This record gives sequence, structure tokens and C-alpha cells, in this order.
Amino acid sequence: MRRLFALVLVLFLWVGFTPSASADLLTPCSETPAYQQRAAKARTEQAKQRFENYSVLQCGPEGLPHLIVDGSLNHAGEFLIPSILFLYIAGWIGWVGRSYLRTVKGGSNPELSEVIIDTSKALPLALSGFLWPLAALKEFTTGDLVAKDEDIPVSPR
Repeated sequence: MRRLFALVLVLFLWVGFTPSASADLLTPCSETPAYQQRAAKARTEQAKQRFENYSVLQCGPEGLPHLIVDGSLNHAGEFLIPSILFLYIAGWIGWVGRSYLRTVKGGSNPELSEVIIDTSKALPLALSGFLWPLAALKEFTTGDLVAKDEDIPVSPR
């Protein structure tokens, strides 16, 4: 009964105090006075070009561009595409690092190979790492991606 009461209390507090997000206050940056003031203060050509590029985005009353993440594909270039690209690159780095560690583990001095990277082994792995989602799926389906329960040491406590 206590858990149910706690759950209901948390739900009521969450719904009661959390304001719903609204993009009604946003206007195109090219029409926002604060943004125009910021753009007028731009000194370099690079900064002026940046303000020109951002003028098509939506700005708040403070004159700063805002990202709109509403689930539609209208604003996919603002958040969705960069976030997927970030996850892909981070996964590539992690997959190549994992592959390198698994490769040097069987060598003569694996600890030294972790500190001083053997480029003759690392570069081919880095170039083949671009297909990491397919390789991860293959290893997951074959059971090679995760360790077996008996291979994981457990504290005797």
C-alpha cells in the first residue's frame, strides 16, 4: 500500500509541477530584435555569416536560437541528424578500441600495447570500423558480443 501511495504521489507531483513545453514564444531569428542587435555587433566575416545562417532558425525573446525537437522531420537537420552522426562516430571509436584491445590481448606484451598503440594493428581496424553496426549485430547474434556468466568473476561476499 505504501508503494502505491508513493507512486501516486510522485505522479501527481510530476504532472502538477512540470510545465508543458511550448514553442509559442519562439519567432524566426530574422524577426527578433535581440537577435538583430547581436548580429549587428558581429565583427568578423565568419561571425556575420554565422548570424546569416542562423537567421532561419527560431529564436526566443533573448535573441538566441533554439533547437526544436518535436518528433517531426521538419527540424531534423537541427537535432536528429547531428545526434545520429554523433552516436555513429562514438560507436565507431568504441568499436575500434574494443577490437584493438581484443587483438593485442593475445600478443606477447598486451599491457605495453595498450599504452603504446601498435599502428600496424590499429590502422586496419580503424578503417574496417566504419561497418561497426553490422559487425556488432553479427557478434550479438553469434553470442560473441557479451561475456558468458561463468566468465565474469563474482565477489565471494
